[in-house]
Amino acid sequence: MTLIIGLLIPLLGTMLGAAFVFLMKDEMSPRLQKTLLGFASGVMVAASVWSLLIPSMEMVADSGRWSVLPAAVGFLLGMGFLLMIDELTPHLHIGTDKPEGPRSRLSRTAMLALAVTIHNLPEGMAVGVVFAGAENGAAGLSLASALAVSIGIAIQNVPEGAIISMPMRAAGNSKWKSFVIGSLSGAVEPLGGLAVVLLASFMIPVLPYMLAFAAGAMFYVVVEELIPEASEGEHSNLSTIGFAIGFVLMMVLDVVLG
Repeated sequence: MTLIIGLLIPLLGTMLGAAFVFLMKDEMSPRLQKTLLGFASGVMVAASVWSLLIPSMEMVADSGRWSVLPAAVGFLLGMGFLLMIDELTPHLHIGTDKPEGPRSRLSRTAMLALAVTIHNLPEGMAVGVVFAGAENGAAGLSLASALAVSIGIAIQNVPEGAIISMPMRAAGNSKWKSFVIGSLSGAVEPLGGLAVVLLASFMIPVLPYMLAFAAGAMFYVVVEELIPEASEGEHSNLSTIGFAIGFVLMMVLDVVLG
């Protein structure tokens, strides 16, 4: 039951953020959007370091100086995997009109959905692999720390859901359609997390690599998408403040609950 709740918590955060379309009349202000993008970046970076990379090294601490190897290899593989997905999948980011990836005849909505899927996949993987490690008694991981990751991802999913649903509403879609699209953007997270949990039970020896893989994938999203979007134009200092708050919040959650 704890596992199911943990996998669903991030989706609930996305749904809560998507519900902003019922509370706000106008499009989200650029200042608020930059602050929230920075906040999401801070949460993801802190979760990658404290909840994924450090436990990855702690699991093989008896290897001495080579304990860093699984973390290094897994991290690079995670970055490479997201880079490949980014290059092979036609998608369109919020706020832009130029699609990325190979040419396709997909609709704008479909390409927006694919962009969000690319973004959310590593978050679901991160939650799943931490729960898998906790369930299998991995060093440095507990159910409490896994819940901390889940809660942290859910917190950063609140602004993410709003960032997706509000432009949908501003583009002329109904409130309910915007809410549903915004909510569905987080559906890949519990599915991705569950897939990792099921696979991890057969892949315990490579669990340190899987933890670092999820960290690398999350870092790719932060460096490739979130930080550039948050730093463009005016008010970039707000995204820096948001990053600091998100980073510290996730760090405190992991230490206190872990």
